Amino acid sequence: MAVGVLALQGSFNEHLAALRRIGVKGVEIRKAEQLENVSSLIIPGGESTTMAKLAELHNLFPALREFVKMGKPVWGTCAGLIFLADKATGQKTGGQELVGGLDCTVHRNFFGSQIQSFEAELPVPELAATEGGPPSFRAVFIRAPAILEVGPGVEVLASVSVPSNKNVDFNPALQEGSAESDTSKVIVAVKQGNILATAFHPELTIDSRWHSYFMKMSPSNNEITAASSSSSSSYYADQESYLYNKQPKTDLPIYE
Repeated sequence: MAVGVLALQGSFNEHLAALRRIGVKGVEIRKAEQLENVSSLIIPGGESTTMAKLAELHNLFPALREFVKMGKPVWGTCAGLIFLADKATGQKTGGQELVGGLDCTVHRNFFGSQIQSFEAELPVPELAATEGGPPSFRAVFIRAPAILEVGPGVEVLASVSVPSNKNVDFNPALQEGSAESDTSKVIVAVKQGNILATAFHPELTIDSRWHSYFMKMSPSNNEITAASSSSSSSYYADQESYLYNKQPKTDLPIYE
């Protein structure tokens, strides 16, 4: 079966292109009944309030919640992370409906407005151990959320350093160094059972390791996973020099 990409708004075309690069068929999902024909689902980045209103208009929330409860792999990027969180803060007046299923608290616009978008090198030991390549990933954050707290069943896959004086309650366990330290880490990628979530946009980079990693999250994707592993490895080998040696590292301002 194909991989579904929720196509209400946002970067769904970029996710479809990333899937094609690793030899995986992706299909656009706009109706509840279309979820019956896919083995896994990606909820892309975009404007989370707009996406929620469109999902409500098309009566998608019950089907999305059932999809998550069935144990099928679901990956949310940026706005998709907000969708999957059990709790979200920093929302607009009146809030928005959530799919839920991911035991965490998300701050909707943790890093600020559009002009405060940035790129950062993230240590990703789990991703590198599973997919190969360097131990870091060049992540693109666009008006991004962040994860403030996670439950005991949630595995943290990546964090990014931010100033400790930022006006948000941090998880004390992520404080760097001594009590006087001026930096903390905030969580930006997690996995819980069948759910993967990233605050950044892997679909906007040429590095397809997150998409390949997602494909390995379900035994039902055995055939697709074999194809994605082969294609991803070959594609990565061809692009490694460009990605990590030649590509400019400061396309967007670094968050400070």
